[in-house]
Amino acid sequence: MSTPFRSKLIFSALGLFLPGTGFNCFYLLGIKSFWGWIQLTSLIAGILGFLLLNTSPESSAAAWVLIVLGFIALEASWLSTIVFGLRPDEKWDAQFNASFQGKQKTESGWPVVICVILSLVIGAGAMMSFLAIGFEQFFIYQIEEAKKLSQ
Repeated sequence: MSTPFRSKLIFSALGLFLPGTGFNCFYLLGIKSFWGWIQLTSLIAGILGFLLLNTSPESSAAAWVLIVLGFIALEASWLSTIVFGLRPDEKWDAQFNASFQGKQKTESGWPVVICVILSLVIGAGAMMSFLAIGFEQFFIYQIEEAKKLSQ
């Protein structure tokens, strides 16, 4: 059974528009992709952490850990889009389209470059926002604990 031709554009679009789902990894390696399952599980954990944080009146450490896992899944997806999107077409074909040597070649073009640029911009923006919110919550917690000690 031969493997289908793997498009770099489809991989990049899946990583950009469906981050954290692992669909880009499943596209390349099939349902047996270890990293695809890790991303999907981490994203689900992050969603559960977000829901837990929204339903409980006080912030819990477990919810924050789960949110961090979800955030890592998102960032890993955008990072893999950047790394594989910038890979030369010849290396892409040699690794993922070896059975198509001489028959069909990958020609990335501007759509892949735009996916890489958007992944970089969105990933950097999400990371800065996450760090800002995380540090804000940390300092709020420190102030509250200091008030408890002073009373």
